[in-house]
Amino acid sequence: MPRISAATVADHRANQHAALLEAAREILAAEGVHALTPAAVGARIGLARSSVYRYFASTADILAQLVEDAFPRWSARLRAAIAPAADGSLPGRIRAYGRAALDFVGSPDYALIPALQAIGLPGECRVRVDELHGELIAPLADALREAGADHPALRAELAWGVLRAGARRLMPDAAAQDPEAQDPATVTADADEIIEVTLDVLTRALR
Repeated sequence: MPRISAATVADHRANQHAALLEAAREILAAEGVHALTPAAVGARIGLARSSVYRYFASTADILAQLVEDAFPRWSARLRAAIAPAADGSLPGRIRAYGRAALDFVGSPDYALIPALQAIGLPGECRVRVDELHGELIAPLADALREAGADHPALRAELAWGVLRAGARRLMPDAAAQDPEAQDPATVTADADEIIEVTLDVLTRALR
């Protein structure tokens, strides 16, 4: 029987679950979705595969749980970022939201995006992913609604497309994956320039 490393069995299971999720996040970020299996996750923290299946039924289940863990955290960060600033200006709030969204690219959580596209999730999981994606966009839609913009939800959804385009340019292998990134002006642009251009386009699009 595994040694209990917490005050209660429930605490022990919660700690192991958190450790498994962190291991899964690291594998996904470093090696990609095809390396992500219950066995690989367990091996990373020294847990037998049979024990891992108490927490994850499959790779798809691992991804679904990672989404449930990551997206609410990022939704909270985005909502905090776009909270009214001292001057209450909408452009300032939009830029703060955009910068927080682009920070997502530099985090291990961002590896979830291509992984979700590469592996088929069950229908109910896909619906849940869509719901959580909507929660990421909701803070921007709310700010636009408060400012009196028409069709705030649609504008926010379209604005997310601008952020996704900027995020792709920030990826380390952007030049290899995106033909437009072969433009010398784009190749030489550093991350700060890409972020500033993206935020400028985002703010202008939502005026």
